[in-house]
Amino acid sequence: MNTKKIVSTFLVATLMVAGTALAEPKLGFVNIGEIMEKSPQAGAARSSLEKEFATRDKGLTAARDVVLKLEEKLNNDGSIMSESNRVKLEREVLSQKRDYNRMRDEMREDFNIRRNEELGVLQKKVYEVIQQIATKEAYDLVLTQPVLYASPSIDITAKVLEKLSSQ
Repeated sequence: MNTKKIVSTFLVATLMVAGTALAEPKLGFVNIGEIMEKSPQAGAARSSLEKEFATRDKGLTAARDVVLKLEEKLNNDGSIMSESNRVKLEREVLSQKRDYNRMRDEMREDFNIRRNEELGVLQKKVYEVIQQIATKEAYDLVLTQPVLYASPSIDITAKVLEKLSSQ
């Protein structure tokens, strides 16, 4: 092989590698907050949680109302009650408040556990959809929050929402 041909082949190979190295990567951005707010799966998860905790929420409201009525009675009638009746009512108010606070804390804890379970399932689904879109459309990098700035030209949130809506 002559020297010119070797140099020519080398230059073509170098340009091909350089061309690949200089190619712009395809970037995408997904606004996860918007996905969690607007996706049908997120709405379904919220509805499911509301239904699941509706009965306990009503019970909690009823317990709060009992405490408020007892406190009102103590404030209005406490000064004219006998000492023993007033002390008895004060103890009842404290007992009902403790029960209410315990019920509220237990419900809040149970709700947070269930919400985290639902969010985990939804996040897994969202990430699967993002990966499908990224693979299909040959993205080199897809970012989510926190990002300081993402141009609307690389925002693929609408594509992700569309795919989630079709599932």
